[in-house]
Amino acid sequence: MLQPTRTKYRKAHKGRIHGRASRCNYLNYGSYGLKAAQPERVISKQIEAARVALTRFMERKGRVWTRIFPNIPISKKPVEVRMGKGKGSPEFWACRVKPGRILFEVDGVSEEVAKEALYKASAKLPIKTKFVKRI
Repeated sequence: MLQPTRTKYRKAHKGRIHGRASRCNYLNYGSYGLKAAQPERVISKQIEAARVALTRFMERKGRVWTRIFPNIPISKKPVEVRMGKGKGSPEFWACRVKPGRILFEVDGVSEEVAKEALYKASAKLPIKTKFVKRI
């Protein structure tokens, strides 16, 4: 699973995801991509599952770029713990994704293979996505 090597703070506020993506909203590396259509937190397990589904379908041909990285610690309290007594300990890492952000890029395969592979990857993510290609 992806996670940062070190962070400035151990815990983070939940925050809200407002507006559209102003960065990573164009294809930079590959010919085809998967673009987010709604705001959501994507956790590292989901990113990894999508990446595995993508590379498995492509049969390790072509190249895949992951354009998101989980850098927000998500904390949780244990089950059946009473209210109070502070914030829970960090459990996993997530990435705040705004609509319009490119999540994955693919190159070196045909459009049909890329479309199907990105569709399979999108099934592993908690957000609606859109297939985009370089013009």
